Amino acid sequence: MLPDSVRIVEVGARDGLQNLPTPVSPEIRAQLVDLLSQSGLRHIETGSFVSPKSVPQMAESDQVFQTIYRQDNVVYAALTPNLRGMEDALKAGANEAAVFASASEGFSQKNINCSIAESLKRFEPVMELAKQHNIPVRGYVSCIISCPYDGETTPQQVAEVTKALYQMGCYEVSLGDTVGTGTPLRVKKVLEACNRNVPMEHLAAHYHNTYGQALANIYASLEEGLAVVDSAVAGLGGCPYAPGASGNVATEDVLYLMEGLNIKTGIQMDKLLKAATFICKQLGIRSRSSTGLALKPHSSG
Repeated sequence: MLPDSVRIVEVGARDGLQNLPTPVSPEIRAQLVDLLSQSGLRHIETGSFVSPKSVPQMAESDQVFQTIYRQDNVVYAALTPNLRGMEDALKAGANEAAVFASASEGFSQKNINCSIAESLKRFEPVMELAKQHNIPVRGYVSCIISCPYDGETTPQQVAEVTKALYQMGCYEVSLGDTVGTGTPLRVKKVLEACNRNVPMEHLAAHYHNTYGQALANIYASLEEGLAVVDSAVAGLGGCPYAPGASGNVATEDVLYLMEGLNIKTGIQMDKLLKAATFICKQLGIRSRSSTGLALKPHSSG
């Protein structure tokens, strides 16, 4: 039984831009967020409060939050890896925070220089501060299928980290196929393992499209009862572990799938394409969205 409606979490302005070789100005990032909010998207990752030395593409995220035209019914989320990041996000006016952990020890060490257990410990003061300010926190788990350093990830590993984030207070945990090696059967096994401890309504899908499997994996997840999907306009982002490979699944392609299944999203395709056209022109790239190219073949630079 497929869900009647799906909430699409737009990650293009954060996850989609953070791997670019050249940072995008805060002004352009703010314009992208505004165009996305005008399309009917109600949950937009707007910035990341990490060290600018580590992720220069997300520097000056406070300016993005200060520049956007805020709509009352839109969640403007910020990635907050530590207490300092949470403090900065609160000052900037983020109305949701996000923390991230890995299901793989190797990825955790390479990505944030600590073990999974240590990373979870770091989130405790973040969760406490968020609670004091009534800010909801979303959790991310990376490498749910495989890791570029450790190889295959077991569903049990994913379930343990997912449970820890949920019990810590994350209202929702987004399951990230970071390398994009997932296939429908493997994704279902991960969801089944996670669902033993976390209700399906508190889980989300964040599937990369490296091997072209993201939409198939999303459909398989819908069959399991999942109803929240992360995606990036124009398929922004890349997989740094597979040179030349695509990263995030395109929001336009997810929307086309949902429309074909008569699943409500509240998003207007024409306005979403406007946002895609804008950012592709700014970046001088061609959209990675098959739907975007089919519906507007001359608009993507």
